[in-house]
Amino acid sequence: MKIGISTFPTDYSPDIALIARRAEELGFESLWVPEHAVLPADVATSWPGSADGIIPKVYADIADPFVALSRASAVTERLKLGTAICLVPEHNPLLLAKVVATLDMYSGGRFLFGIGAGWLREETEMMGGDFDHRWGQTRESVLAMKELWTKTKSEYHGRFYDFPAVYSFPRPVQRPHPPVLLGGMAARVFSRVVAWGDGWLPNRVTPDEVREGRSTLDKLAKDAGRDPASIEITVSGQLPDAELIKRYEDAGAVRVVVRLAGMEEDQTLDQVDRIAEAVLG
Repeated sequence: MKIGISTFPTDYSPDIALIARRAEELGFESLWVPEHAVLPADVATSWPGSADGIIPKVYADIADPFVALSRASAVTERLKLGTAICLVPEHNPLLLAKVVATLDMYSGGRFLFGIGAGWLREETEMMGGDFDHRWGQTRESVLAMKELWTKTKSEYHGRFYDFPAVYSFPRPVQRPHPPVLLGGMAARVFSRVVAWGDGWLPNRVTPDEVREGRSTLDKLAKDAGRDPASIEITVSGQLPDAELIKRYEDAGAVRVVVRLAGMEEDQTLDQVDRIAEAVLG
C-alpha cells in the first residue's frame, strides 16, 4: 500500500519544503495539495463537505499548487507530488500542459496529475469555465494536453478548445505523460476514467464504495479492451487510521492519502511525525 500525505499550503502554515522533506524522510510515498485560485466573497453554492454547506475560510488562503509542489520537489528526491485536485476548467490547456510538463521535468518524473471539474459554480464561472458543461470541458482539456505532451507538432479542434498546430515544450519525463487521476463521485466518473484517465481519486468515500468502484472499473475496462490493472484507485483526504487504510487496501485501493490538520508550524511538523507513527509503523 502506498501512503501519501496532504496539506493546505497557506501563508500561515509551515513552509511546504519543510513538510515535504520530513515526509520523504519518514517514508511517505507522496505529497498532495489542493487548488482554489480564489474564493468568491458571496456564494450561493453549498460546500459538499459538511451538513451546513459553509465553505471553510482556508479555501481562500490556498497557495498555488504548482508553485508549492515545485518548491517541494527541490528539496526531495523520491517523494511523488500530486494535485488533489487541479480544477481543470479554470485553466487554458496550452498553459496548463506546459506547467505540468515543466514540474514533471524538474521533479524527475514524480508528478501525479489529480484533476477535477470543480463544485463551486461562482469560482468556475469567474475563472472562465462553463460550469454546466464542466466535465465536457475537462475532457477536451485533457485530450488537448495529451496531444501537447506526446507530439512534436500538436493541434486540437473541439467545442471548448481549438488551436492550430503548435510546438509545446518541454515534454514530461514520464511517458507518455504523468498519470491523470479523476476525482469525485460523479455518475459517469468510471466511464470517464476508462475512456481518458489513468486512475480514480475519490475523497469522501467509504471502503465499500471503493470496492464497488473497483468492480465497475474492472468491468468497464474489460468491455473497452483495456487492462483493468492500468487503472489505479487513490483514496484522498483520510484520517490517519491504520485499520481504515487496510480496509481501503482490501477494497482495491493502491494508495491512501492522509491529511494534515491546519495548525501552527511546530505542531504541524509534529503532526507529520505522529501520522507517520500511526500509519507507517
